[in-house]
Amino acid sequence: MARERATALLVDFDGVLRRWDPAVAAGVEKEYGLSEGVLGEIAMSWGLLQPVLTGRVSHAQWVQSVADALTPSIGDPARARAAVDQWQRYRGEVDPEVLAFVREVRAAGVRVGLGTNATDLLDADLAALGLTDELDVVVNSSVLGVHKPAKEYFQAACEALATPAKRVLFVDDEDRAVSGARVAGLPAYRWTGADDLRYLRAALAY
Repeated sequence: MARERATALLVDFDGVLRRWDPAVAAGVEKEYGLSEGVLGEIAMSWGLLQPVLTGRVSHAQWVQSVADALTPSIGDPARARAAVDQWQRYRGEVDPEVLAFVREVRAAGVRVGLGTNATDLLDADLAALGLTDELDVVVNSSVLGVHKPAKEYFQAACEALATPAKRVLFVDDEDRAVSGARVAGLPAYRWTGADDLRYLRAALAY
C-alpha cells in the first residue's frame, strides 16, 4: 500500500533554513589570538548548550557561560566576553532557495512549521532575518522545555501543526533529529542541500 503523502512540512532552522558563514567565527578567533574552532567547541559543548536549549537558562546567561569557559584561553574575562559578543552579533543568513520553497508550499495550502532547538533569542532572530511572517508555526525547544530528537518534541510539533505525525514531513540536517522524528512516526528526510528540493516537492501533497 502506498504511503500517504504529507500535508504539512516541519523544517529545521540551523543548517536548513538558516546557514552560517564559518569565516565569521574564524575571523573573531584570529583577532583574539584563539585556536581555530574554539568558539564553536565551547559554545556547543552539551553541558553549556543543553540548559539554554531547554529554557533553563537564557541566551544571555549562555553567552556569559561561554565567555567564562573561554577566559582561560584569553586570560582576561573582559576580552573573553568581547570576543563572544562580537561572534554572537552575526546571526546567520537565510538560504534563499529554502525560503522560496517554503513560500511555494505555503501558497499551495501546505502548513509549514519551523522545528528547531533554539534559545529565547529565536523570535528576535526571525524578525531580524525577515522570517516572522514566513511560517505558520514555530516550535522552539527552549519554549517547550524539551529538544529534538525527543519523541515529545515531535508530538508537540504535530499538535502545533494540527496534523497527524504520519502526514508531517520533517527535514533536518542532523541524523539524530531525523531518526528521532521517525521514531515519533513522522516521515523524515536528511537535508544535504538544494538538490533535495525535488524529492521534497514530490513527497508533499500539493
